[in-house]
Amino acid sequence: QVQLVESGGGSVQAGGSLRLSCTASVQRNTPYALAWFRQVPGQEREGLACMSPYSTYVAASVRGRFTVSQDNAKDTLYLQMNSLEPDDTAMYYCAAGKDLGCTAMQSNYEYWGQGTQVTVSS
Repeated sequence: QVQLVESGGGSVQAGGSLRLSCTASVQRNTPYALAWFRQVPGQEREGLACMSPYSTYVAASVRGRFTVSQDNAKDTLYLQMNSLEPDDTAMYYCAAGKDLGCTAMQSNYEYWGQGTQVTVSS
Protein backbone atom coordinates (compact mmCIF):
# COMPACT_ATOMS: atom_id res chain seq x y z
CA GLN A 1 0.00 0.00 0.00
CA VAL A 2 1.25 3.47 -0.88
CA GLN A 3 0.23 6.66 0.89
CA LEU A 4 0.85 10.07 -0.59
CA VAL A 5 0.61 13.39 1.21
CA GLU A 6 0.83 16.67 -0.69
CA SER A 7 1.72 20.03 0.82
CA GLY A 8 2.83 23.48 -0.25
CA GLY A 9 -0.27 24.75 -1.98
CA GLY A 10 -1.73 28.15 -1.29
CA SER A 11 -2.63 31.49 -2.77
CA VAL A 12 -0.15 33.56 -4.73
CA GLN A 13 -0.22 36.49 -7.12
CA ALA A 14 0.54 36.06 -10.79
CA GLY A 15 4.27 35.88 -11.38
CA GLY A 16 4.90 34.30 -8.02
CA SER A 17 6.27 30.88 -7.13
CA LEU A 18 5.26 27.89 -5.06
CA ARG A 19 6.94 24.58 -4.30
CA LEU A 20 4.72 21.57 -3.82
CA SER A 21 5.90 18.53 -1.91
CA CYS A 22 4.64 14.97 -2.04
CA THR A 23 5.80 12.66 0.69
CA ALA A 24 5.36 9.04 -0.30
CA SER A 25 5.06 6.11 2.05
CA VAL A 26 6.18 3.29 -0.23
CA GLN A 27 7.35 -0.27 0.08
CA ARG A 28 11.11 -0.48 0.30
CA ASN A 29 12.87 -2.00 -2.72
CA THR A 30 9.75 -1.48 -4.85
CA PRO A 31 10.34 1.16 -7.51
CA TYR A 32 7.52 3.55 -8.33
CA ALA A 33 6.94 6.38 -10.71
CA LEU A 34 5.80 9.50 -8.86
CA ALA A 35 3.89 12.16 -10.71
CA TRP A 36 2.07 15.46 -10.43
CA PHE A 37 -1.35 16.10 -11.92
CA ARG A 38 -3.74 19.01 -11.64
CA GLN A 39 -7.46 19.36 -12.10
CA VAL A 40 -9.84 22.25 -12.54
CA PRO A 41 -13.49 21.53 -11.69
CA GLY A 42 -15.33 20.33 -14.76
CA GLN A 43 -12.13 19.48 -16.63
CA GLU A 44 -10.04 16.35 -17.01
CA ARG A 45 -7.04 15.77 -14.80
CA GLU A 46 -3.88 17.00 -16.52
CA GLY A 47 -0.52 15.27 -16.15
CA LEU A 48 2.26 17.74 -15.40
CA ALA A 49 5.43 15.91 -14.44
CA CYS A 50 6.78 12.54 -13.42
CA MET A 51 9.95 10.93 -12.15
CA SER A 52 10.91 7.26 -11.99
CA PRO A 53 14.23 5.42 -11.75
CA TYR A 54 14.30 5.35 -15.55
CA SER A 55 12.51 8.45 -16.77
CA THR A 56 11.62 12.08 -16.17
CA TYR A 57 8.71 13.83 -17.84
CA VAL A 58 7.50 17.42 -17.79
CA ALA A 59 4.47 18.42 -19.83
CA ALA A 60 5.08 20.85 -22.64
CA SER A 61 2.35 23.11 -21.27
CA VAL A 62 4.41 23.90 -18.15
CA ARG A 63 7.95 23.17 -19.29
CA GLY A 64 10.22 26.11 -18.59
CA ARG A 65 8.10 27.25 -15.64
CA PHE A 66 7.68 24.04 -13.63
CA THR A 67 10.51 21.78 -12.49
CA VAL A 68 10.18 18.33 -10.95
CA SER A 69 12.74 16.90 -8.56
CA GLN A 70 13.00 14.13 -6.01
CA ASP A 71 14.73 13.57 -2.70
CA ASN A 72 15.05 9.80 -2.49
CA ALA A 73 16.32 9.91 1.07
CA LYS A 74 13.07 11.57 2.12
CA ASP A 75 10.80 9.72 -0.36
CA THR A 76 9.61 13.14 -1.44
CA LEU A 77 8.73 14.50 -4.87
CA TYR A 78 8.76 18.23 -5.46
CA LEU A 79 7.18 20.49 -8.03
CA GLN A 80 8.77 23.91 -8.25
CA MET A 81 6.34 26.26 -9.95
CA ASN A 82 7.59 29.64 -11.15
CA SER A 83 5.98 32.47 -13.09
CA LEU A 84 2.57 31.29 -11.99
CA GLU A 85 -0.45 32.39 -13.99
CA PRO A 86 -4.15 32.52 -13.10
CA ASP A 87 -4.68 29.54 -15.44
CA ASP A 88 -2.50 27.48 -13.09
CA THR A 89 -5.25 27.68 -10.48
CA ALA A 90 -6.27 24.07 -9.77
CA MET A 91 -6.15 21.23 -7.31
CA TYR A 92 -2.76 19.59 -7.58
CA TYR A 93 -2.43 15.86 -6.97
CA CYS A 94 0.47 13.51 -6.42
CA ALA A 95 0.24 10.01 -7.87
CA ALA A 96 2.30 6.83 -7.73
CA GLY A 97 2.39 3.90 -10.09
CA LYS A 98 4.36 0.72 -10.73
CA ASP A 99 4.59 1.49 -14.44
CA LEU A 100 7.99 3.19 -14.58
CA GLY A 101 7.48 4.62 -18.04
CA CYS A 102 6.40 8.00 -16.64
CA THR A 103 3.40 9.07 -18.70
CA ALA A 104 0.70 11.69 -18.35
CA MET A 105 -2.03 9.06 -18.35
CA GLN A 106 -4.04 8.83 -15.14
CA SER A 107 -4.62 5.11 -15.72
CA ASN A 108 -0.91 4.42 -15.20
CA TYR A 109 -1.09 5.43 -11.55
CA GLU A 110 -2.65 3.27 -8.88
CA TYR A 111 -2.30 5.57 -5.89
CA TRP A 112 -3.36 9.17 -5.38
CA GLY A 113 -3.01 11.80 -2.71
CA GLN A 114 -5.81 14.03 -1.48
CA GLY A 115 -4.55 17.06 -3.35
CA THR A 116 -3.41 20.55 -2.46
CA GLN A 117 -5.09 23.68 -3.79
CA VAL A 118 -3.16 26.29 -5.73
CA THR A 119 -4.83 29.62 -6.40
CA VAL A 120 -3.16 32.28 -8.53
CA SER A 121 -4.70 35.74 -8.60
CA SER A 122 -4.15 38.35 -11.28
